[in-house]
Amino acid sequence: MGTPDFAVPTLEAIAKSSHEVATVVTRSDAPRGRGRRLAAPEVKIAAESLGIPVLQPTKLRAPEFVESLREVGADLFVVVAFTILPKVLLALPRLGSINLHPSLLPKYRGAAPINWAIINGERGTGITTFLLSGRVDAGDVLIQERVDIGDEETAGELYERLKVQGAGTILKTLDGLAEGRLEGKPQSDEGATPAPRLAKETGRIDWTQSAEQIQNLVRGTNPFPGAFTMWGGQPLKIHRVSLTSGSVAPGSVSIADDRDGIVVGTGEGSVRLEELQPQGKKRMDGPSFVRGYRVDAGITFG
Repeated sequence: MGTPDFAVPTLEAIAKSSHEVATVVTRSDAPRGRGRRLAAPEVKIAAESLGIPVLQPTKLRAPEFVESLREVGADLFVVVAFTILPKVLLALPRLGSINLHPSLLPKYRGAAPINWAIINGERGTGITTFLLSGRVDAGDVLIQERVDIGDEETAGELYERLKVQGAGTILKTLDGLAEGRLEGKPQSDEGATPAPRLAKETGRIDWTQSAEQIQNLVRGTNPFPGAFTMWGGQPLKIHRVSLTSGSVAPGSVSIADDRDGIVVGTGEGSVRLEELQPQGKKRMDGPSFVRGYRVDAGITFG
């Protein structure tokens, strides 16, 4: 059970293993892009290429869907980047349901664990497989693997790494359960932290924060929803920044030239805007932005 590309490596890995994928459950096709044309979820595309049947229920509790899933007779449900399963579905598989979560639970329970780990300045995170229960991301832990976070790694880059590593962790979990040598360990609520879904406003830069906090925000919201500041009455997306020396008022531009680009003061230290994007325009580096737009030292962002 899964929808986005994060679940595809897991599906492909199971399909190539000794375990049988009886069917795939994913969301309905949905409008995408400027033309709002119906597009299939990435998991559906992958499943069809592997010749695996696909179910796309509009409602998980619908009696006809529950019955069709019961008829599949799966021993285990594997859930990756899907949605919360109702109790009626959790009761179906003989061995229960397992989930792949990109954090070291109980830290970062919720929809955006990769983003919040980076935003909060974590040096490492991980992969957890666990048994689904009635509480979100709170079931018994099966396997955990720690993963270091690079100093400049973005949420998108970490996402790509974890989706591949997660597939391997799922296979270890399936093998352990099939061989009867893996049992869940109760997950403590002590140290639990939330990882709620990101909103556009999450990416708004508060220049009174430290340079390191701002860099973490930019990394943690790249590529979605994206960090931004206000400039000339319009949002200016900030895709990458680096830490640099200097101390001026928060949001104030201390350097703006076509060689060194743009340096902005923060609550502690300064950042260089390495990659930015005016509204409706393409991404560009700092020096290119200065050459194309009027940006003078002394102006204030935000």
